[in-house]
Amino acid sequence: MIPAAAPHAQAIGLLHAAAFGPEAWSEASIATLFASPGVFGFIDEAGGCVIARTVADEAEILTIGVIPAVRRRGLGWQLLGAALHEAGRRGASAVFLEVAADNAAARALYARAGFAEAGRRRDYYGAGQDALLLRRKPCE
Repeated sequence: MIPAAAPHAQAIGLLHAAAFGPEAWSEASIATLFASPGVFGFIDEAGGCVIARTVADEAEILTIGVIPAVRRRGLGWQLLGAALHEAGRRGASAVFLEVAADNAAARALYARAGFAEAGRRRDYYGAGQDALLLRRKPCE
């Protein structure tokens, strides 16, 4: 696993497309994100990536994706851990993320990592597709 930055936008875009299909972020949007203050990420050659950002004393996991061929092997856990440690290193006192309420696999990962529900955004992903806002403290 290596720290990711704007030069990795193409590779992350390809991973994101493999992980999320039509909902994937474009290479251009990923490059734009990395040009923003506080944005950081990690990429793993096995087939996963995470992008997050810190603002003031909070961090937000913007996306975490693992390609289908290597899911359920712990890569998501490793990427999440790397982002949580980096958020703590950057001084975040809380880490937030959004997850589709019907994404059981992701919700199980986040629950295992100590995230708790802090809110719900109704119809965030479309009619009847709520997003859960989850929160936890970073790793110190």
